Amino acid sequence: MTTSPRSVRIERESAGRYVAHNGHGATLRFGDGDDEFSPVELLLAAIGGCTAIDTDVATSRRTEPDEFALTVSGDKVSDPESGNRMEDLTVTFTVRFPEGEQGDAARAILPRTVALSHDKLCTVSRTVELGTPVRMVVE
Repeated sequence: MTTSPRSVRIERESAGRYVAHNGHGATLRFGDGDDEFSPVELLLAAIGGCTAIDTDVATSRRTEPDEFALTVSGDKVSDPESGNRMEDLTVTFTVRFPEGEQGDAARAILPRTVALSHDKLCTVSRTVELGTPVRMVVE
């Protein structure tokens, strides 16, 4: 087992609006406005994005897809006793490859690649499924 530390820094821009910075210099704005991603939507995007990358890398070695899209959905539960959470998370792939030998090869590995991402490779969905504790620290 190896570990590789990761982190982001989140800064408040204004009431309900934030920007996340990573170590590579990229930024991502989010918040509670109608024109921004919410933190829950970012969680869904992270789950889908992680498995999209795994799947796209493997299948596009055979051929470029004609269509490659994912929908990640779930139910937000507000429970006064056990707290807020997401349930019934589902990642739905819509992937189409061109006709021919290379398209057939990409179609053939798609289910196995999606399963491998889910079962081993996708750090985000694996972390959610394993239920890793989150520690909060106030400096």
